[in-house]
Amino acid sequence: MANNKKQIRIALRNCGFINPENIGDYIARSGYAALASVLGANNPQNSIDVIKKSGLRGRGGGGFPTGLKWEIASKNHADQKYVVCNADEGDPGAFMDRSILEGDPHSVLEAMAINGFCIGATKGLIYIRAEYPLAIERLLIAINQAEEISVLGNNIMNTGFDFNIELRYGAGAFVCGEETALIHSMEGGRGEPTFKPPFPAQEGYLKKPTNVNNVETFANIPAIILKGWEWFSSIGTEKSKGTKVFALAGKVNNVGLIEVPMGITLREVIYEIGNGIVNDKNFKAVQTGGPSGGCLTEKFLDTPIDYDNLIAAGSMMGSGGMIVMDEDDCMVSVAKFYLDFTVEESCGKCAPCRIGNKRLFELLEKITEGKGTMEDLDHLKNLSKVTKDTALCGLGQTSPNPVLSTIDNFWNEYLAHVVDKKCPAGQCKALKCYIIDTEQCIGCTVCARACPVGAIKGEKKTPHEISQEICIKCGACMEKCKFNAISIK
Repeated sequence: MANNKKQIRIALRNCGFINPENIGDYIARSGYAALASVLGANNPQNSIDVIKKSGLRGRGGGGFPTGLKWEIASKNHADQKYVVCNADEGDPGAFMDRSILEGDPHSVLEAMAINGFCIGATKGLIYIRAEYPLAIERLLIAINQAEEISVLGNNIMNTGFDFNIELRYGAGAFVCGEETALIHSMEGGRGEPTFKPPFPAQEGYLKKPTNVNNVETFANIPAIILKGWEWFSSIGTEKSKGTKVFALAGKVNNVGLIEVPMGITLREVIYEIGNGIVNDKNFKAVQTGGPSGGCLTEKFLDTPIDYDNLIAAGSMMGSGGMIVMDEDDCMVSVAKFYLDFTVEESCGKCAPCRIGNKRLFELLEKITEGKGTMEDLDHLKNLSKVTKDTALCGLGQTSPNPVLSTIDNFWNEYLAHVVDKKCPAGQCKALKCYIIDTEQCIGCTVCARACPVGAIKGEKKTPHEISQEICIKCGACMEKCKFNAISIK
């Protein structure tokens, strides 16, 4: 069982405890009391100061101080301002924001209204992936229920404050998690990033001052308002306050969403909350930050998790994906998997990302096929650094991280692929070599009958042999052999 004593629920405080389609359940757990408090005090700057003092940083990956972002937007004057909720969560294996929207949609609506009052905005937009139908359905229900009792809409709680929220649907483009690309997509344009400044807080949606926060960031706001900045800042580390929601996945016994205080170690997460590695295999690495992050090895297990420590270790917090790998995982293939994802998701606007990542993927593909050279490894390192330094947005700037971190921590594995033409983990199909042990083989012919290409030859009751030129490395022979006579070399 997971060690729940290590967890603190703030963003996930209501998930599983309320019916998300019943506003009464939310109100029974102090729902909309934070909004009433902020509107009653009628002091936007004071509420912004509470968020600033709490130390809350953006949970979407950037880690920018939330209160400071609100303050900048509040000081940019315009006839119309906007609050945008970034619900375009697209990291492989990540489902934190989706779970909050499905389990506690009102916490996000309430936080957006608080944000709107603080910065002087009357309109809110939630940019959500169209592939999240349940989250969309529950958000629409929540918005209607909130409008019916005047905690959203016009003249909220008879205070004269108007705030209306609409949904905008994304088509599943990973790059639209970047705030400028997200805004262009909401405007009906291509989901491509633009240079900053101007920042959205100065010139965002429809060229108006816009505050963009992600779902998890907003989910923390009502709790901070109600319990005070001192309470929130007492949790976590000096520079990273509060908790973080992670999607724990991979080769770990307990998978799923966890919410832990900043400063907890990777060892505590994996071995106490996650209950260790599946089948008691050896831990090899953990990928934090999704395609933008890096693979951290055993030497980092006692590193306190916060924004700065993860960056110093060669990874990043990201939105909260955490994928655990064991001894059977090939780290070169892991880097190739993330590069494949990045190449697919690049908007193509800038050459370093459009071309550089494609070339990185091709080099990794060449290496995993056993065709790599030492010169390719040099190209891999140099191109990764150039792409990182010259790409336009966060997607391209961080996409080489999985390559650089695996090179730093698993250099011997790269050398094995290039020099020895072997995959130490036995995962790279092209480098597998199935061999029959003549002392173990009794010539039962089961393997030969299982082979789809007829690569196994031999007479009955005599040891068989696999033709490496014909073998397609499918592993069917090894599965069928009852005498453990077949192995991978």
